[in-house]
Amino acid sequence: MNIHELDIVHQDFHPGNILSTDFKNYSMQISDFGLSKLIGANPNNPEKKNIVGVLPYIAPDVLSDDEEYTKVADVYSFGIIAYEIITGFPPYPDIPHDEDLAIKICNGLRPKIPFHTPKLIARMIMRCWDARATHRPTFEELYDELEKYLNDYYYKDSEIVIQIKKAEEFSANQESTNTTTTTTTTTPLNYQTHPQTIYTGRLLNFSRLPKPKNEENFERELEELTKSFSHITTNDDIDEF
Repeated sequence: MNIHELDIVHQDFHPGNILSTDFKNYSMQISDFGLSKLIGANPNNPEKKNIVGVLPYIAPDVLSDDEEYTKVADVYSFGIIAYEIITGFPPYPDIPHDEDLAIKICNGLRPKIPFHTPKLIARMIMRCWDARATHRPTFEELYDELEKYLNDYYYKDSEIVIQIKKAEEFSANQESTNTTTTTTTTTPLNYQTHPQTIYTGRLLNFSRLPKPKNEENFERELEELTKSFSHITTNDDIDEF
């Protein structure tokens, strides 16, 4: 059951709360509902909300206290998680996880997606972490999109397969060079974690954070990605492997 269908938001969605019961069959469970709440449960509560969680996974609209925690705040967290799954890197490993990072996130800072990432996946991730909360997809939309990519994976000429093959070829070429020079990915493979990174939940009541906004080129890049794949439909008539 999708908790959003019950109007419940998780409020603490990060990799530490995802359990894999059968990875081969894509079976995963979300855990730790200690901070979850029913949307609109306390509409007359005058108390200031406390923000608790893992900073890199919290939506800027939540950090800035711009609005109550909503379903699309969970979607933002999913976007950061998807980035981590695709790249193998945690978000912001090389800078302190402090108020300065919170300010930068509100001003549009996001993890850098490697250029060879399949563009369909890059677009999905970018839509999830859009600073404009109303522009983020719902989990129902994400489910349909990912299910389509999974189905298309069985067709050799589908766009997602072509993009995955290009990414695999790039990775293979990178490995074959066997060099210590800087790679073209945005996070070095031998990166060191900053001693002030914190990937555990804590109280995050920062004051006077700016209203959320995207970086200067974000919306243009997202629009270009969206236009470039607007013609793609399910490949029902393509030869299978």
